[in-house]
Amino acid sequence: MQPVHCPRVKICCIKSPDEARLAVSAGASALGLVSHMPSGPGVIDEPAIAAIAAKVPPPVATFLLTSLTDPEAIVAQHRRCRTSTIQLCDYQAHATYAVLRERLPGIRLVQVVHVLDEADLARAQELAPAVDALLLDSGNPTLAVKKLGGTGCVHNWALSRRIREAVDVPVFLAGGLSAANVAAAVAEVGPFGLDLCSGVRTQDRLDPEKLAAFFAALHRATGPSA
Repeated sequence: MQPVHCPRVKICCIKSPDEARLAVSAGASALGLVSHMPSGPGVIDEPAIAAIAAKVPPPVATFLLTSLTDPEAIVAQHRRCRTSTIQLCDYQAHATYAVLRERLPGIRLVQVVHVLDEADLARAQELAPAVDALLLDSGNPTLAVKKLGGTGCVHNWALSRRIREAVDVPVFLAGGLSAANVAAAVAEVGPFGLDLCSGVRTQDRLDPEKLAAFFAALHRATGPSA
């Protein structure tokens, strides 16, 4: 049997340098640092984000998760936090991407797509050329209190696979991932990367046993040479 591509893993909701070190030592390729959100877990203040990002060794990527939609506000926030990547958790005006490219050269942009229905396939195709990657997540930005991720819920993986096949940028899969379902997620969606938070936490703390179980399950699913 041919080995399956082993996705890169982003551990989100990192809250301290100790959690960052634990995630990296377990095998994480990227860390998610959550700024203010209308709902969901993992929020820390901007000085904490900057302090953690400054200590993460290359080539591990640091993602600033932002709910902002004003491009100048995003630029200012990033300059305070100094991550290698910005994860745009809410939908943006088309002009925002050009401003971010111009004002923040070299900073990667990842746009979240909240996978709800067929309309999100077309939305993903429209957004993909403007960013470096898409992140397919559960959530609903149309609610009175927006859910921009961190739900711990699985969404429609069949639709996520169609999105992955329809775009020309890397795709991360998020939403309710854990050691119990990572093999199925990789087989069904075939993502470039996996993004998880609640599946490796216990009582709001990063859990080394759950981390080890997740990576063991991922490596079993992708083969010894992945």
